[in-house]
Amino acid sequence: MKLFPIRGGIHPEYRKDMTSEKAIVAMPMPAALYIPLQQHIGAPAEVLVAEGDLVRKGQMIARNQGAVSASQHAPTSGRITSVAEVAAPHPSGLPQKTIIIEPDGKDEWADLPEPIADPFAADPHTIHDRVAQSGIVGMGGAAFPSAVKLNLGAQKKLETLLLNGAECEPYLTCDDRVMREYPDEVIDGARIMAHALGTAKVVIGIEQNKPQAIEIMTRAAAAFPEIKVVAVPVQYPMGSERHLVQAITGRETPARKLTADLGIVVHNVATARAVHHAVRFGRPLVARVVTVSGGAIREPSNVMTPIGTKVSDLVEFCGGFSARPESVVNGGPMMGQPLPSLDVPVVKGTSGILAMTAEEINNSPTSACIRCGACVTICPCGLSPVDMAAFIRKDNLDVAAKLGVMDCFSCGSCSWVCPSHIPLVHYFNYAKGVLRELESERRKSERIKTLAEVRTIRIEKAAEAKRAALAAKSKPAADAAPPGGETKATTEEKVNA
Repeated sequence: MKLFPIRGGIHPEYRKDMTSEKAIVAMPMPAALYIPLQQHIGAPAEVLVAEGDLVRKGQMIARNQGAVSASQHAPTSGRITSVAEVAAPHPSGLPQKTIIIEPDGKDEWADLPEPIADPFAADPHTIHDRVAQSGIVGMGGAAFPSAVKLNLGAQKKLETLLLNGAECEPYLTCDDRVMREYPDEVIDGARIMAHALGTAKVVIGIEQNKPQAIEIMTRAAAAFPEIKVVAVPVQYPMGSERHLVQAITGRETPARKLTADLGIVVHNVATARAVHHAVRFGRPLVARVVTVSGGAIREPSNVMTPIGTKVSDLVEFCGGFSARPESVVNGGPMMGQPLPSLDVPVVKGTSGILAMTAEEINNSPTSACIRCGACVTICPCGLSPVDMAAFIRKDNLDVAAKLGVMDCFSCGSCSWVCPSHIPLVHYFNYAKGVLRELESERRKSERIKTLAEVRTIRIEKAAEAKRAALAAKSKPAADAAPPGGETKATTEEKVNA
């Protein structure tokens, strides 16, 4: 299959060999699980349980609400100890509402929904509803509710389901191991999603630095002519859905558009496996594979981890620290987020926990920009990071917006290549946050203005209707006959005579 070059990109030291040959191991159930109501993009789920309730594995404990949301389920059986504010796995460390479960050690399943016997004969809405009911989100890190994307077939004409197995971030190998150990489940999930989307083709893109996964997935897909496995170049950020689409199809997704506008929907390989379990067995998403790696981890591993496990318990399971970590990151080193502490839970979007030493991070001091243009050359979105950063430093965000800062997806390539060690991505994330807030305020003001105008029109119409009613009520009285039995018209006739 012909491949197409993508713009820019970098080739960092991948360090995947630390865990790529480590088979997935299951972590024992910890003493407590912490299930945040918001582990996804969109609205938080609505709590369905209270302190003291007994729950079983797979039981829904928080229901999705709104158009974009995801339900949460108990990862094991046990007792709800509280619903409290717990620090989020986010750099801010701000608390969010969390359901805390004390496992009972029995790991008893709840009564699950009936398996869908023949998914390929089922209505696409049935598949969509089951995925929504199972709380599945994108497991590549974005954590967008998968059911929403599976509904795109009802809105757009789609041609291809592209399964993302690129896993371009350094250190991470969880998707690699999922493809190597559960290929049939990934393929089946992909076929089910393609049926729900109405796509005739499935393409699985895997970076060439995963030869075993490419071979195993190709063998598993051989029985299905509609599925093609494609080996793509090792080039960060190949795992970005827009760039993976461009590399495989040669088609560039326009700014502020979706790949679905090109007829292509992208899902992660681990998401496909989760869909397989939800449809074939009625099992919700209650655990995921997490790569635990970095120079400070004593025993780097790929761990099947219950959702809600504290990072501290996960690190302890992997032998603890062999050296003092300079930074602990949720996700990969390029796009991941530093954690405020180890007392935060693993969530559905946690692909990796990296404990990196000072040598791995290379935190050199920032110096003045030398205008080398390296950041411009490697930007995969064709932006000019040096110019955007200059305007953002002056708080001139309008110009930064015109230069395309909202099209930056924070891959970190510019920061990685900068010889002056300028934290360019931090500038862009700051600007995007402020611009989104300003846009939200603008929309809110417009809505208030519209509501005020509608209210004024409604009041004016009500007043006009009231005046009309009073006029109609007084008219018969004016036309009534005066004393003596003569009507107003008769009196006027006499006067005229």
